[in-house]
Amino acid sequence: MYKNNIGYYKTQAKIVKAIAHPIRLFILEKLKDDEYCVNSLTEMIGYNASTVSKHLSVLKNAGLISDEKRGLKVFYKLRTPCVIDMLSCVNRTVKQVAETNLKYLKR
Repeated sequence: MYKNNIGYYKTQAKIVKAIAHPIRLFILEKLKDDEYCVNSLTEMIGYNASTVSKHLSVLKNAGLISDEKRGLKVFYKLRTPCVIDMLSCVNRTVKQVAETNLKYLKR
């Protein structure tokens, strides 16, 4: 069965890899509430437009965001809001791990 679904798992891995970067996590978090152009995201993140554009490209290629050109600007928005649910699960896990580690430190 695994051999028959390897393409499916490769797609899953591509999505998870796309998310697995602090800047891309930040971008997804921002795009959950509104759409932004590269310049706005660049100001928020504090990196140059080229770096931010590369991260946006990774997210877009994974199917997580979409873009729309308006005049000279390109606006990005979250294409798959369910990814925020996954990130909420990750946040809960981070808190649980931190609480567990704190218990061990207090011993």
